[in-house]
Amino acid sequence: MVADLLVAVAAAGSAGVVYLAAAARVVKQYERGVLFRLGRVSGDVRTPGLNLIIPFVDRLQKVNLQIVTLPVPAQEGITRDNVTVRVDAVVYFRVVDAASALVKVEDYKFAVSQMAQTSLRSIIGKSDLDDLLSDREKLNQGLELMIDSPAVGWGIQVDRVEIKDVSLPDTMKRSMARQAEADRERRARIINADAELQASKKLAEAAQQMAETPTALQLRLLQTVMAVAAEKNSTLVLPIPVELLHFLERGGRPSPPDQDRDAAPGHTGGGPERHTDGTPPLPVTDTGGTPELPVTGTDGTPQVP
Repeated sequence: MVADLLVAVAAAGSAGVVYLAAAARVVKQYERGVLFRLGRVSGDVRTPGLNLIIPFVDRLQKVNLQIVTLPVPAQEGITRDNVTVRVDAVVYFRVVDAASALVKVEDYKFAVSQMAQTSLRSIIGKSDLDDLLSDREKLNQGLELMIDSPAVGWGIQVDRVEIKDVSLPDTMKRSMARQAEADRERRARIINADAELQASKKLAEAAQQMAETPTALQLRLLQTVMAVAAEKNSTLVLPIPVELLHFLERGGRPSPPDQDRDAAPGHTGGGPERHTDGTPPLPVTDTGGTPELPVTGTDGTPQVP
């Protein structure tokens, strides 16, 4: 009798252990459990810890509440300024309502992935190339809003969306490289010209000051000589004052020639003009008549009229 009782107790204990093993469910800290009883959601979401269900009647499905990192495949599109680009991104989201994530959408990860791809294509078509390269924060916010709007109804919250990389065609890369090089060259020339302008102003002020005080020019000359001599050079260069060069230039200049003498034909120096045979030219009358011959005496000497 006692043996039969012990056997019955052991059988009941074994049945209880089997029942507990079939009914016990452990929900982890980062999970929530949704209980389906005969296909319908029953009760509240099960919290972390040990939870018991009715075997063969209830089914407990666990949902992970951790942040999911979902990479978005690279999408090719045409920007608003007609440039073909390939853009990829990454989406960070998590489940905030476990029951809605299981009931309202078949596969919430796949749904978020497809929504991210379509939203990324839409963002590419609405943006310029410069915005994709320099103003990514604004595009990330717009992309996050586009994905989060339908995901809220699925019990999902999008925490952040980041555009990872923007791939450009090789021709566009070469064009942008030439543009950047030209811009850097322009800025370098502007800086150089500005430096030359400032230096010229300072030199003009220094020249004006030295012109008012000639001693300063001599002191500057001595400083230059000392700077050259400090290098232990065998050759010493002394600059010549510009005023001395101007004085030498004026002193060595030849006197202007007598243009009147050079213009007279047959002129050989001082004295009255003569013909090539040495005889003086005949005088010319002012009335337009014949020239007057000189009056000579019996001995051939000219007479004064």
